[in-house]
Amino acid sequence: MEAAQNGNLEEVQRCISIPGVRVDCLDEHGMTPLQHAAYKGRPDIARILLNQGADVNDRNHEHGYTALMFAAISGNTEATRLMLEAGGSTSHVNSVGRTAAQMAGFVGQSQNSSMINNFFSKEDLDEYTVIRGHEKEPKLPGHLVQPLHTLILHSNLHPVFISMYLQEHSDLMADVTKIVRLLDLLCEKMMKQKATNEVMAMKFHYLSAILKQCEKCWKSAGNLNAWIKSLVKGRDEDGFAEQQEKLIRASVRDFPYIESQLMQQMVRSIAPVKIGQSPTALNILSSAVNGQKFATDDESCCTCGQLHAEKKCSVCKMVKYCDQKCQKLHWSTHKKFCKELADDYVKMMKRLKEEQEKEERKKKENEKEKEKTEELTKKLEKIAISPAEG
Repeated sequence: MEAAQNGNLEEVQRCISIPGVRVDCLDEHGMTPLQHAAYKGRPDIARILLNQGADVNDRNHEHGYTALMFAAISGNTEATRLMLEAGGSTSHVNSVGRTAAQMAGFVGQSQNSSMINNFFSKEDLDEYTVIRGHEKEPKLPGHLVQPLHTLILHSNLHPVFISMYLQEHSDLMADVTKIVRLLDLLCEKMMKQKATNEVMAMKFHYLSAILKQCEKCWKSAGNLNAWIKSLVKGRDEDGFAEQQEKLIRASVRDFPYIESQLMQQMVRSIAPVKIGQSPTALNILSSAVNGQKFATDDESCCTCGQLHAEKKCSVCKMVKYCDQKCQKLHWSTHKKFCKELADDYVKMMKRLKEEQEKEERKKKENEKEKEKTEELTKKLEKIAISPAEG
């Protein structure tokens, strides 16, 4: 227990080799060594404990926390993925009624929250690679399991990002009809299983809708270049990518299970918003599937929506991109507004400078006022003391 708490890998390995050592022993708070490893963000230690049979769903903690909950709030995505792959329950709630995904969101670990919400086991795809019953071939060729699984786990729902991924993984597009059929089947499974999962059902449906559109371009051109360019293209008046918006709105509207509360909530959120205004359909979809943080993150690539975009347009410094490829794709739209944005940037920096100078002046004035008050206080103290001394 101490070795797991302190993150001592060698000591953990030594301890579990001792005959009779209980891998799920509890401390005074009901925590297991696995939960300590998860909380410390130590997937290396957690993996060793899991290999020794540690219970990933142990619930003896005084507040009902599981190993997945501890990994989720640790901020370590590898530890969180490990707990999920080991069978950590995403539906368990703690003493305050929160799931692991909700706990991660509550403490600001949006990547972990998204990972939990979007998790789909690779083994769940493997079962479709086996020929069953009267089938002549499996629903999913074995070599497509990995690229499809990666696509499913992506939290970025931007249609350009998905289309670029499909462009890079042409093996998926070569069997696109099978992939679409399987995604539709998975959507149905999520809605009809005992523990309905509307979030994943919506995601499978949305991916299927994107793939169906990609299929049209692929069949005619053998690539997705024209399709991706059409998605990126902004309208003349404001640069807003109208085709993306219409695509996402249509996919939500066409969700086949109209009794779904998630679908009804999304439609109510999208319907009153005019195309081009906020929140966009992508904002609403991302919020529903990934959580609120992803819907509001402004550090994303202007072209594909990937988070933590670090490159900026060198002229206006107002638009961010993943890389030169994304910047080049967006240039035909951005060039119409670059100068205007550059002027806005200059004004913004000037305003920020003025605010900083104002804040500094105010700080100096407060310091002077404080000095005067201290001097006056000292004088009053002397006056108060003088008669007594006399």
